[in-house]
Amino acid sequence: MDRIIDAKGVPCPQPVIKTKQALKEMKEGTLTVLVDNEIAVQNVMKLGTYLKMSPSSEKKAEGEYEVILHVTEQEAAKTEESKTDTETDTICAPDNRKKGLIAVIASDQMGSGSEELGRALMKGFIYALTQLEQLPETVILYNGGARLSTETSESIDDLKSLEAQGTEILTCGTCLNFYGLSDKLKVGSVTNMYEIAEHLAAASSVMRP
Repeated sequence: MDRIIDAKGVPCPQPVIKTKQALKEMKEGTLTVLVDNEIAVQNVMKLGTYLKMSPSSEKKAEGEYEVILHVTEQEAAKTEESKTDTETDTICAPDNRKKGLIAVIASDQMGSGSEELGRALMKGFIYALTQLEQLPETVILYNGGARLSTETSESIDDLKSLEAQGTEILTCGTCLNFYGLSDKLKVGSVTNMYEIAEHLAAASSVMRP
């Protein structure tokens, strides 16, 4: 049975507490948790990861986020057992973004040689960004990298996870137009070369896969 709980407008640790209470009442299904800030997303995602519930997150609008947890009978039993487990005690996480850190991605492939391998490596790189202790403040996608934020990309969920945790995802509008993808953008927003230049000029460090 699927459930939706509204944890917007409540301070930490209430979003995670409300999530744990809802999970204890579920045997299986999908739990959607509505929150209104990136820190709550991080905390609920952390709980879902610990309980192995394949958490995912999405920013629906400014101040509106969804975290989705997939509950099975086995994991529901684990949730019940974790009532006093200190590893799931709630800690209000800090903002995990590193100010001034920008990831610049100019291709949907990583390295040269095999295109198939290059795409697999890029998918792995973007996933790895979501696992960093300090997330990039901004991800800029241009040239072939613009394909990564469009509907056929295998990295959409990972980019949405970054966005839900506060990372700004920017895709070059000229590049989307060139590849005929202007109406295919699925995460983040469209940017221009002046804004890209401003971000790079202000960056303290730049990652380039």
